[in-house]
Amino acid sequence: MKKKLLGGNIEPQCRYCRFGTSVSESDTVLCPKKGVMDKNEYCKKFRYDALKRKPQPQASTDVLTFTESDFSLD
Repeated sequence: MKKKLLGGNIEPQCRYCRFGTSVSESDTVLCPKKGVMDKNEYCKKFRYDALKRKPQPQASTDVLTFTESDFSLD
């Protein structure tokens, strides 16, 4: 049994496929297997490529400011 990447929470999409090439300024992907595809679609030839995924930015910690009264039990 194969182990799923990132808990299997990644939905197959052409923009994450090993074979697909994104077209700049467009919502399409060029696929050598199927031709021009929408970036949110996928086919049975889909193979996940982790390097094509862009991670979400982490939350900024600059917003959080605490004072000593926040940690007192009084």
